[in-house]
Amino acid sequence: MMTADKTGFEVPEQMRDFAEKSVDQARKAFDDFMGATHKAVSNVEESANVVQAEAADVNKKALGYAEEHVDAAFKFAQELVKASNVEDMMKLQQDYLRTQMESLGEQAREFSNSATKAVSEATKAAQKD
Repeated sequence: MMTADKTGFEVPEQMRDFAEKSVDQARKAFDDFMGATHKAVSNVEESANVVQAEAADVNKKALGYAEEHVDAAFKFAQELVKASNVEDMMKLQQDYLRTQMESLGEQAREFSNSATKAVSEATKAAQKD
């Protein structure tokens, strides 16, 4: 046992053992907490990377779609100036609008699928062990 100091107070061996065990348990709890925190941060970062990659894909698709629409508009304009009468012009416009609506519908489905995939991939990444 410890010898008494000038005040006569002595820390019992059991108290020191208890204090040491408490510190060890607190340290382990903290280490476990930090490990879980690092894992959570890693999962969030991975989810963010997945979402960012999917967003980049959507941006590329949107740019490609814009180019397609501008190209289609120029082709329509070229055909329109070659039309010989109003009936031909109306037919060209009808065909152009029908084609554009079909294209927009398909593009909307692709955007929806991309968004669904992005959410699904981000969820998977966030739930990774």
